Amino acid sequence: MTGRTNPYAAAPDLLKAWLDFSTLVAQSGLEDSLLELVKLRASQINACANCLNMHSYEARRAGESEQRIALLPAWEEAPCYTPRERAALAWVDHLTRIAEKRAPGPVYDALAAEFSKEEQVQLTLAIIVINGWNRLAIGFDLFMPELGWKA
Repeated sequence: MTGRTNPYAAAPDLLKAWLDFSTLVAQSGLEDSLLELVKLRASQINACANCLNMHSYEARRAGESEQRIALLPAWEEAPCYTPRERAALAWVDHLTRIAEKRAPGPVYDALAAEFSKEEQVQLTLAIIVINGWNRLAIGFDLFMPELGWKA
């Protein structure tokens, strides 16, 4: 069996544009800790080991506690998340599983109560970005050895 395609080598201009877009979205103004929770949650749903490794590391760097990282799979029951975080996590759960869960009115209403219209777009684009990275990482078997990943 041969190794999988390296997307950075196969389509460098597209991957650079994707990385630039990802960076732009990450710098759009949402809180770093919130973005890392969103990235972690989508990566949990998608079972992306590379992204879970990377974003748990980044979440700690952004000040997240071990407790909040550990409780993220059960965020709906865990009392340690703010209403704003809960609205974002519900949105990421629904958009990541859009074929099954859709984006129902009550979930959007909770989002709209906590996020401005601009922030709603920023958050939605952040969810799109992490889901894209999850698919690249899983599809092409990418990993980040600099974050302690053992291949």
